Amino acid sequence: MIALEVKEISKSFRPNFYNKRTSVLKKVDINVMKGTIYGFLGPNGAGKTTTIKCILGLTRPDSGEIMLFGKRTGKVSDRKRIGFLPESPYYYDYLTAAETLILSGKLSSVSDSKIKERSEKILEMVSLKDKKDVLLKNFSKGMLQRIGLGQALMNDPEFIILDEPFSGLDPVGRKELRDIILLLKEEGKTIFFSSHILQDMELIVDDVGILIDGKISKEGKLTKLIKDSVKYIEVIVSGIEENFYKKNKYNYSLVDNKTHIKIENYDKLSKFIRIVGEKGGKCVSIKQVSYSLEDLFLKEIKK
Repeated sequence: MIALEVKEISKSFRPNFYNKRTSVLKKVDINVMKGTIYGFLGPNGAGKTTTIKCILGLTRPDSGEIMLFGKRTGKVSDRKRIGFLPESPYYYDYLTAAETLILSGKLSSVSDSKIKERSEKILEMVSLKDKKDVLLKNFSKGMLQRIGLGQALMNDPEFIILDEPFSGLDPVGRKELRDIILLLKEEGKTIFFSSHILQDMELIVDDVGILIDGKISKEGKLTKLIKDSVKYIEVIVSGIEENFYKKNKYNYSLVDNKTHIKIENYDKLSKFIRIVGEKGGKCVSIKQVSYSLEDLFLKEIKK
C-alpha cells in the first residue's frame, strides 16, 4: 500500500509585490510505501522544506494533489495521522521532558487517560526515562532531538516526518537516533525524513528521492539505485610489469606485488582481460564498485 502519494505538485512564491513569482516546486512526484523509511535529499534551496510543508498542509501547492493512505489531504483532521519533527524546533526551557510530552499530548488531542501511558512509553523508547524531571534548558543537543522525536510520537502517528533529524548530533547521538527510527519501522510506522548526512541515511532507508531545483531527479529503492550505478570495476592483476600500465595510462596502484586496475565499464573490461591473457598475466579478481548514496547524489547535482 502507498502511504504517501504526491502527484505533480507545483509551488511558487512572490518575494514581494514588485518581483515575479519564483517557482520552487515543479511537478514533484513522490511515492512512499507503507512501513518503509524514505530518505528525501537535495541541496539547499532545492525545495525540500516547501515539499514537507505542502505534505503537512502548512502551505497549499498551486497545483497537483497529495494523498495520504489513499485519501486526499487538506483537512486539519488529516494531521492526526502524522507526527512531525521540524529542523529547528522551539522548546520551553523551563518545562521538564515529561511536561513537554504531556503538553504535546494535549495539543494533539490525546485523551488524558492515554497521555500518561504514551509519555512513559515514549520516554523509555527515546532513552530519557531517567531524565523525565530534568528541565529542557539542561538538555544536550542529542537529548533535545530525542525529546523532539518523542513529542512527534505522542499522538501515535502512522506517518512520521523528520526534517534534518541528524543535524548537529555527534556520532553517538546519530547512532541512537538511527536505532529509534529503525525501531519505529519495526512497529509498522512509515518514516519520511530529509537529511544532509548521507552516510546515516544510507544505513537505514529503503527508498530515496533526490530533489534538484524543484524536480525529482531520481527516485527508487536505494539498493537498486546503487547496484545499477557502476562507479568502476576493480581488477587485480599479477604477472605484468608496471611499465605496461604506465605506457598505456591505466589507472592503477600497486598493493602487495599485485596491481589494482580501475576499469570504467564492462566493454573496456573485456578488452583489458584479453590483453592481460596475451601478455601472460593473470586476473586474480574482478569486483564491481558501486556508487555510494553520496556519490549518486553528487552525480545527480552535476547533471
